[in-house]
Amino acid sequence: MSLAINGGTPVRTMPFPVWPVWGDEEIEGLTRVIKSGKWGRLAGKESECFEKQFAEAHAAKHGIAINSGTTALRIALTAADVDAGDEVIVPAYTFIATASAAVEAGAVPIFVDIDRDTYNIDVRLIEAAITPRTKAIMPVHFAGRPADMDAIMKIAARHHLVVIEDAAQAWGSAWKGRPVGAIGAAGCFSFQSSKNINCGEGGIILTNDDLVAKYARSHHNCGRSEDGLWYEHFYFGGNYRITEFQSAVLLAQFGRYEELKAIRRANLDLLNELLGCIEGISPLPMQEEVTSHSCHLYIFRYDKRAFAGKSKQLFIDAMRKEGIPTSPGYSIPLYKQPVFMNKSFGPRGRKVELPVDYASNFCPESEKACYEEAIWFTQSVLLGTEEDMQDIAAAVRKIQQHADELKG
Repeated sequence: MSLAINGGTPVRTMPFPVWPVWGDEEIEGLTRVIKSGKWGRLAGKESECFEKQFAEAHAAKHGIAINSGTTALRIALTAADVDAGDEVIVPAYTFIATASAAVEAGAVPIFVDIDRDTYNIDVRLIEAAITPRTKAIMPVHFAGRPADMDAIMKIAARHHLVVIEDAAQAWGSAWKGRPVGAIGAAGCFSFQSSKNINCGEGGIILTNDDLVAKYARSHHNCGRSEDGLWYEHFYFGGNYRITEFQSAVLLAQFGRYEELKAIRRANLDLLNELLGCIEGISPLPMQEEVTSHSCHLYIFRYDKRAFAGKSKQLFIDAMRKEGIPTSPGYSIPLYKQPVFMNKSFGPRGRKVELPVDYASNFCPESEKACYEEAIWFTQSVLLGTEEDMQDIAAAVRKIQQHADELKG
């Protein structure tokens, strides 16, 4: 059987599930807001209701809905008293917002490598990155898998640091039975279009710290105080509020989340079983401490030695031709992004010197993930059927059997 990339018949031609999943609940919620005439969050009740539900589901005292997950990270850092010039430790393999939020807050991101088994920050490397200027650790619960919060919180306590959880991909994930997002000083989630719960754009800050909540509410609402007059502005802030339209959609999305999460988890477990039997394919091992996993991404490591030495990208191209939507993930580590290499943090990309040489960074596991090993399936793929997962495994086996026919 010839490979589809060489003109053969693909393993499948049927599409995988589309995203977003929506129904009458979203339409009813939007209609409710339109008819109410209260479209901004300060006038309506949808945002307040969503904040309460989401916070309660994550064992958090406070929820502050924001216009994006990126903004949520920046505001959470400021609300937790991270100041200009402070250093924030972040993983090198994640979306740029984790690091750019620190820059926006006036802080300096310091990159630490990932653990190859989890793709989360390698907790064994954190303390070596701490200096007298370090103020915060920002672990990412990458792909929905919780980071090792026991180790991170112990390190933070020893060095008097704050922990801000980047939980953008981890709705409902839990570490040893404790939901992520309010284990540290604050946690931030995203509701951007690709996310498992989405309203196009949006985010939320969760915290159990009354003072962090107070400042987060103020910073996202033009610096106002809940006790002040409307045109009194006590702190620096901007308008980063969510709308009632977004919150109505989020309430509907949240209502079906557990059902969809269960489907994703069952398919993640099945893929681990199916792909784990194929030489050269290494699913990320599960940890017993991860008691809930949002399964935003399915990640496995690719070893080209089991595929006739063919590159990761050539394997991905072949998978796509076989009808499997396959992603290479991040193409470069964060510290090699042009904005960091050139320190283009000023207006129109003007260079702003930070006291760190990003060109000297080298995180070997992050680089291997980007250039050689990491392959993703998105969360919508995980909403497929058992037969869909079987097709994924069949495509991998087919490519392996004919790997020497790949050109490139």
